[in-house]
Amino acid sequence: MNASTPKTASHKIAQSHESFTSEVERWMEVRAEGLYCKPANCYIDPHDAVERAIITHGHGDHARSGHGEVFGTPETLAIMETRYYLTEETARTPLPYNQRHDLGSGVTLWFAPAGHILGSAQAVLEFDGRRVVISGDFKRHPDPTCVPFEVVPCDVFITEATFALPVFKHPPLEDEIGKLIRSMALMPERSHMVGVYALGKCQRVMLALREAGYAHPFYLHGALKRLTELYESLGFDFGEWVLISDIPAKERDVLRGRIVLCPPGALADRWSRKIPDPLPTMASGWMQIRARARQRRAEMALIVSDHADWDDLIETALATGAPDVWITHGRVEALEYALRARGVRAKALNLIGRDEEND
Repeated sequence: MNASTPKTASHKIAQSHESFTSEVERWMEVRAEGLYCKPANCYIDPHDAVERAIITHGHGDHARSGHGEVFGTPETLAIMETRYYLTEETARTPLPYNQRHDLGSGVTLWFAPAGHILGSAQAVLEFDGRRVVISGDFKRHPDPTCVPFEVVPCDVFITEATFALPVFKHPPLEDEIGKLIRSMALMPERSHMVGVYALGKCQRVMLALREAGYAHPFYLHGALKRLTELYESLGFDFGEWVLISDIPAKERDVLRGRIVLCPPGALADRWSRKIPDPLPTMASGWMQIRARARQRRAEMALIVSDHADWDDLIETALATGAPDVWITHGRVEALEYALRARGVRAKALNLIGRDEEND
């Protein structure tokens, strides 16, 4: 009798969990367009145009054009407007962090900071006494360009798995910036040409360099101009920066010993011929993998990621207290296995249309 009692109790707990999971799956599901909340008729980060869309942040694999109605933080909507993802016909509802909004049919939406880039948010959906958190892309490392990530207790936590392998342990940003500054001191004759994504990575590296004492102008590829200007319009101060296109060819020796910022693709592009004696450098979480650095033709690799690393992915999922974790994209199998080993019911959603880190 005593031996059977724990088994019966365990069986009841398992039944309760199964009932709970199926209950959530009655109103949250994956469709061809992406993750869908049925009672609110609303998609989260859909990869096709839909009637109603909740957007977690402004990167192009999460924010698309053509939606009828869009919900996002004010900063995310501003980014979408700058990138021409919104038209006059698009209805938009800006929601600052922690401001609740009734989506109808008993569903409440609010945003919590995700720490990924400016305006990035976790979409929190509450319905029928349950709470689901869709984290979008997120990171836990400090970033002066965005509000830090906040853990939101929930029943289901939906996470990315971009860097979900034990090999990925992202170093402090100041350590990588220190490498760059030391390299400039050792090779003052070379232009340090740093590949950065236009949204988030560029501005984060600029501010980190300023905090490290870099006082010279930044020299920017034209593709980085609009979003950098947007950040400035929202109160960020990067100091002086100059477009490469504004510097006459005969005066480009001024770039020696200076920071040149460009999109990753420009590192090996014909554009790089404009730069005197460039030292191609790539700033990305993937730079821990040597093959990735070679693919970018980078002589120097800076491990600078806007995503959570292995430890932070696991610790965050556990910190939410969610008994169920759904994984959208990335190294899904490894994270699924690690969470199940810790007593969490984890499963893959196999969403399509998500990039690994770039934009």
